[in-house]
Formats: sequence, C-alpha cells, structure tokens
Amino acid sequence: MEISPKDKFVTVYGRKPVLEALDDPRLDVDKVMLADTARGAAAREILDAAKRRGVRVQRATEQRVKVLAGNGRHDQGVLADVVAPRMLPLDLALEGPEQPRGVLVLDGITTPANVGMILRTATAAGMDGIVVPRRGVASVDPLVVKASAGVAFRAPMLRCATAAEAAANLRAHGYPLFALDAGAEESIYTADLPERAAFVLGSETYGISEDVRPHVTGWLSIPMAAGVESLNVASAAAVLCFEVVRRRQAGR
Repeated sequence: MEISPKDKFVTVYGRKPVLEALDDPRLDVDKVMLADTARGAAAREILDAAKRRGVRVQRATEQRVKVLAGNGRHDQGVLADVVAPRMLPLDLALEGPEQPRGVLVLDGITTPANVGMILRTATAAGMDGIVVPRRGVASVDPLVVKASAGVAFRAPMLRCATAAEAAANLRAHGYPLFALDAGAEESIYTADLPERAAFVLGSETYGISEDVRPHVTGWLSIPMAAGVESLNVASAAAVLCFEVVRRRQAGR
C-alpha cells in the first residue's frame, strides 16, 4: 500500500511554527513551502533557518500554500512538512505483523486543544494507536501541535477518512469497540477489557456519532463522586488510557 503524504507528515503553517520546527534538532523537516509573494526579513529568516538545517524550500503560489495548509487566514505564506515517524494509515497498521493492542478512536472532537491534549496523554500512557480521522475531527495543525506540547509529531497516529470507517475496520479485524458514556452501567475499572481492544471518544456536544454507534460492542463509564456529571473529553481520555495500560502492565 502506498502511503499518502498526508499520512507521513504533520504540516505546520505560519512563520513562528515553521521557525520553531526548523530550530528543533529533534524534528525531521522534509520541506518548507514558501509563497512566491513572501519577501523581506520574515522570508529571509525562514530561508536562512532552512539552509542551516539543509531543508529544501519550494516556492509556490500564495493560493497553493493556502490550499496545502488547509487554512485561509493564518498560514502567512509558509508551511513545513514535518516527518511523523509513528504515523500510519489505519489499514496498514491493522494488516501489519504486529497489530496495535490498545487503540483510541476520536469521533467528532473538533476542539484543537482537546485533540492536542489527547494525543499527548495517550502517547504518554503508552497506547499503541490513536485514530485521528481526516474528516469530523480537528486537523492536526499548529494549534493541535501546541496543545500537545509537540508530542503530536511523535504520537502513534493512525489515519483514515472518518471515525465510522475506523470503527468498521477495527471490528472487521476482530477488535471489540468500547465507548465512553456517563450513563453506562459498566465501569472502566470493573469491565472485562481484552488486551486487544479499541475505545472511541465522542464529542462533548453530541457524544458518539450515529454512524459509529452500530459498531460499539460495549459502553463504559468513569465513576464520578460529589455530584460531578462528566469530565472534559481530554480528561476522560487520560483516565481511560492510563487504566488500559495499567491493566496491560499488571497482566490483567
């Protein structure tokens, strides 16, 4: 299977994010694209930074940069493709010799701060895969990268078109699919969770989407005290991920 560039790179745009990527020796920047209208000190600073790192710079029309950045207001005429070494298409991960054990699926989470924090937390916990669909979820852009404190570049992201596609694919490969719901009778602490399983997180406004619900095999809640009804989705993801990995390490 040929991997699309969208499944190999995290694209950052805007002068400051691009310079930060070029100045970080831990990051492998594949290329910089600069609008042919970009001139002056700002453009020179980017060109100099790219030259120091040995990164190629391509010139393109201002419109082309906007299209590739996926943002019409904040690209400032420049973007950079940063290699994400753990990013893969979901299909490829599921067909590989070592299938991911714990997989998190993001469904309708459109707030960049939440997506970024989930990427940071799930990676820190040790989840094997985080499905970030290309549609219906906030794009992995500089806002997400900032919220992840840079972890987005090395997170085990699995890409596909939609959360529903991911859910169907995971089920076809034998994964049970658990969803978080505050009203679920089964708790994440007491449920029987197999080592190889997928967990879907829905949006705070609408919960699990109608297209994903038919694929859910079990519903789980996080017990709450003091009358608290629910957690922010990023906080819930943190509780879930660390519990899943704790069980794995405990051999349960």
